[in-house]
Amino acid sequence: MFKGAGTALVTPFNEAGELDLHVFERLIEQQLAAGIQALVVGGTTGEGSTLTNTEFEQLLTTAVQITAGRVPVIAGTGSNNTAATIEKTLLAERLGADAAMLVTPYYNKTSQAGLVAHFTAVADATELPIMLYNVPSRTGVAIAVETAVTLARHPRIQAFKEASGDVSFMGELMAAIPEDFAVFCGNDDQILPYMAWGAQGVISVLSNPYPAETQALAEALLAQDLVTARRIQADLLPVIGALFSDVNPIPVKASLEELGFAVGAPRLPLVRQSEAGHAHLLETMRAYKGVVR
Repeated sequence: MFKGAGTALVTPFNEAGELDLHVFERLIEQQLAAGIQALVVGGTTGEGSTLTNTEFEQLLTTAVQITAGRVPVIAGTGSNNTAATIEKTLLAERLGADAAMLVTPYYNKTSQAGLVAHFTAVADATELPIMLYNVPSRTGVAIAVETAVTLARHPRIQAFKEASGDVSFMGELMAAIPEDFAVFCGNDDQILPYMAWGAQGVISVLSNPYPAETQALAEALLAQDLVTARRIQADLLPVIGALFSDVNPIPVKASLEELGFAVGAPRLPLVRQSEAGHAHLLETMRAYKGVVR
């Protein structure tokens, strides 16, 4: 799908809580100018679970139009309802997305056999390449290595976003999957170890405010320049910690506000950062770059 850093884009809302597509276009252009290699629309960071179908369609249409084929646009279409996931994935296909990202079913959850059946049903229904998204801290269910290997045999299931935080699992996964099956890091604090294991990039929250720096880290790792990669990752760790000091995307939206992007507050049930949390974020950003307002 891509190599390097892809951004899990936030979704901007205005003061009335409605989509702000003008700000969204600015964000996309900033990302492209900084060398980001892919964009994810409507994922966790994009508050996909609180978007209406119309809003999702507007966001994805805008992203496809603005990128104009310069980088892949990956649509977050997963849910815990297989039929609804198929419907949303087919919508993404019609709107011109380059791939679909499917989270494991949450709340009702399922067995490993159920995961195979769920993801296979979606992949059978679309022509889009599929990226599996393993984030058990949010969904309560993890994709086992054996399940990933089984699903990788499907011609349209082509990638895996690994966000379990388990570096040992990452090693087991990379040892078992086919060589042409793409794996991406899903945790910004683990870009270095995950790419050292063989991930070909990261789908990043950090790259919303810091796209060039995140891409530089990924490029260093793709070039096997561990000295540079260690320095960049170490320098970014305090910022990453601040960006994940509250539920994503609460802090990252606050960081973009400080950089001049009026992305607005997250939608309920998420709320803005506490004063103390925001002060820590601002202090950390100033210490790293010193370019906030």
